[in-house]
Amino acid sequence: MPQKPFIIAPFEGYSPRMAELIVMMGYARETTLSEVRNLSQNELDAHPHSFTNSIGMLLEHMAAVETLYQVLTFENRKLNEIEAKRWHAGLKLGDIGKESLKGHDIDYYLGNLNEVREKTLSEFAQRTDDWLYEETEWWENENANNYFKWFHVFEDEINHRGQIRLLRRALKQS
Repeated sequence: MPQKPFIIAPFEGYSPRMAELIVMMGYARETTLSEVRNLSQNELDAHPHSFTNSIGMLLEHMAAVETLYQVLTFENRKLNEIEAKRWHAGLKLGDIGKESLKGHDIDYYLGNLNEVREKTLSEFAQRTDDWLYEETEWWENENANNYFKWFHVFEDEINHRGQIRLLRRALKQS
């Protein structure tokens, strides 16, 4: 991993563009983690002011989305039955997530995020920049390349980190 988190540049073990993507994903993750590291189980499970999703649900969603994109881009397939069942609540959120994504401490969510990211980094190390530019069907009969798909993974995390910040403010007011 790069030693300078604010320098987007190649580093050893990864192709140049892959390394740049990893730096951006790493920064997005670090800023997410700084928002949640010290939260209690109650804070992770809370739905202040009738928010649909809790912070814990959003963290599970981040791990689920990254897992989904691992399968889509590294294995060129959809989630199998076991994977779909494991990540269903994290992908769907809403009432499904409210029912099953509660009662976990921060270590549970951080463990999931870390485990999923380790696999992503391992898989990225096995690929070249050419792989980033490979196009496949992606959304509503549109093509996207792997670079955009992985940009979408951390762009989704950034959006949900914004929701986490709103939830934290709401928790302080309640």
